[in-house]
Amino acid sequence: MKVLIFGASGATGHHLVSQAVNRDHAVTAFVRFALKFDIGSDRVGIFKGDVANYQSVEDAVRNHDAVVSALGASSPWRRDLSLIAGVRNITAAMARVNVKRFIYQSFLGVSENRKEMGFLINRIVPIVLKNVIRDHEAKEEIIVSSNLNWTIVRCGMLTNGPFTGNYRDGVHLTTAAIMPSVSRADVADFMLRQLTSYQYLLRKPRIMY
Repeated sequence: MKVLIFGASGATGHHLVSQAVNRDHAVTAFVRFALKFDIGSDRVGIFKGDVANYQSVEDAVRNHDAVVSALGASSPWRRDLSLIAGVRNITAAMARVNVKRFIYQSFLGVSENRKEMGFLINRIVPIVLKNVIRDHEAKEEIIVSSNLNWTIVRCGMLTNGPFTGNYRDGVHLTTAAIMPSVSRADVADFMLRQLTSYQYLLRKPRIMY
């Protein structure tokens, strides 16, 4: 499968790229600064562009089978409206060039069904990470309003732990942990599995340990 990965230069993005290559996907990494990106493989195509520039996004999306996004703000303390514009560009470009499958990395703390989680996620996190949450909610709304075959993956607190393959997933998944977590490596594994699965088509699964 020909897969385009946005946010490829980020921590989760690196796992997505390397794992996608290991699964024998043809991978294109969309990056803003090509010189800062080195995955250590000559099997990865690099597309240098700005996600806030529509034409750049459309040019990148064309001729791919699926798109995966691990776009994340550089700071959790302020909103990044350029990423919201970027997701709008991605969905519009995918619709225009008829690329349907979109896997998007979101956050466990978004307001929808948040009351199912514990006190910290339901009460404290929305105060501390209000800008992150507002951005993800805006981007989720854009995706859900599209005509794409999307899956929105809502992650717990991301860690740099190893790949385990031993995580839990589900739309209404709950936990007794004060702050549910999951490694970026395991998130990448789950997101890439969605490329060939319809279990969570047009759904918003949570992933955590």
